[in-house]
Amino acid sequence: MFEKQIVVDGRGHMLGRLASVVAKELLSGQCVVVVRCEQLVVSGSLIRNKMKWARFLSKKTLTNPKRGPFHFRAPSRMFWRVVRGMIPHKTYRGQQAMARLQTFEGVPETFEKVKRMVVPDALKVLHSKVYRKTTVLGALASESGWKHGELIEKLEAQRTEKSKAFYTQKKEEAKLKARAEAEADLSAVTDILVATGYYIEPTPVGAMKALKAEFASSQEEAPAAVDEEE
Repeated sequence: MFEKQIVVDGRGHMLGRLASVVAKELLSGQCVVVVRCEQLVVSGSLIRNKMKWARFLSKKTLTNPKRGPFHFRAPSRMFWRVVRGMIPHKTYRGQQAMARLQTFEGVPETFEKVKRMVVPDALKVLHSKVYRKTTVLGALASESGWKHGELIEKLEAQRTEKSKAFYTQKKEEAKLKARAEAEADLSAVTDILVATGYYIEPTPVGAMKALKAEFASSQEEAPAAVDEEE
């Protein structure tokens, strides 16, 4: 089932695995947004990946290097290029698929309050051995010439602190609401509520637990009754 837009949190995902899943979704018509691309993970140590990057930098058009290939330094553009390599981007279908992809470093304000998803098929903790050496894409980008790593880290720290304060306040409000509902005294307006048909008899906590236990036992006994009829 398609959604209007899927927002994926890139933190802790393997670069190639996530790119393959995203590419397939794009070709099927889904719009995908990937945030926190600087926290994607690449297999291999930092030194090994720097050597591979140096070999990649040597690829250029000798007659006119401005014609490409172009070597992106930002993690979001690095991931974008990996996805592009898995899509027939020179065809109309591929161009339309790439137009449905957005990549960002950090979490932009537009997507701060949007539910972010993870891709289990691409998570490092599920698909990489503990002893395997890995490199964070942001570290590789900083070594390659990306100059905004510290700024993104500072903004992410501010966003995390803000989100933590909001979540703490939300929990406190939920506790206060539950306590108010438990201690509410509606005796002064009970007659009015009964007359208008809005009064509901409060169910004691013990009775509610008994009802839940009775419902659970009836659910367990239902299959046995079906077997006896057969």
